[in-house]
Amino acid sequence: MTESAPPTALTIGLVSISDRASSGVYEDLGLPSLEEWFARALVTPWRTVRRLIPDERDRIEATLVELVDREHCDLVLTTGGTGPAPRDVTPEATLAVADREMPGFGEQMRQISLRFVPTAILSRQVGVIRGRALIINLPGQPKSIRETLEGLKDADGQSVVPGIFAAVPYCIDLIGGPRIETDPAVVKAFRPKKK
Repeated sequence: MTESAPPTALTIGLVSISDRASSGVYEDLGLPSLEEWFARALVTPWRTVRRLIPDERDRIEATLVELVDREHCDLVLTTGGTGPAPRDVTPEATLAVADREMPGFGEQMRQISLRFVPTAILSRQVGVIRGRALIINLPGQPKSIRETLEGLKDADGQSVVPGIFAAVPYCIDLIGGPRIETDPAVVKAFRPKKK
C-alpha cells in the first residue's frame, strides 16, 4: 500500500534508522520488509508513511513526534539503532517522546530472539504510547523483524511463541485507535472474549 490509501485507513509510520542506509552507502531493507509483512498480515485497509533517517537522537525524536502528532499515525514501527553501540540511541529517543512505556513488547521480542541468538540480550527495544499511538522499536534484520512480529510456529503451523503483533490490535483498541483485523494464517490478533 502507499500514501495514497483512503484517509480512513490504518496509518502506520515506518522509520528505518541507519547512518549508512540514510546516506546511500547501502540499500535499506527494513522498510520494504515491513511493508511486505503488512501486505500479508493485515486484512484492514492501511497506508504507510515512511522515513529513512540517520542514528541521531534529535532527528529520531522529531520524526516520531511528526509521525504521531502531524501525520496522525496510529502505529509507528522503528527498525535499527537498538543495540549497545554508542550511536544506537533509538530507545532513548523513543522514551523521550513517550507518555507511557509498554515494557512487555521489548520483553517478548527478546524472548523470541533468544531462541536464535544469545546476543538477543543486548537488544534494547522498547514499546511506548504517545497520545493515541503505539510506537515499537523492532530489530534491524528483516528475518528478525518477521519473527518478532509473527512469532514462532511449529511444523504444523501452530504457534509456539506468540509474536508481538498478536497484542497490537487490542492495544490500539484500548488507546482509541482504529480496529485492526489480521490474517490468522500469518498472525492471529488476540482480543479478550466479551462477557
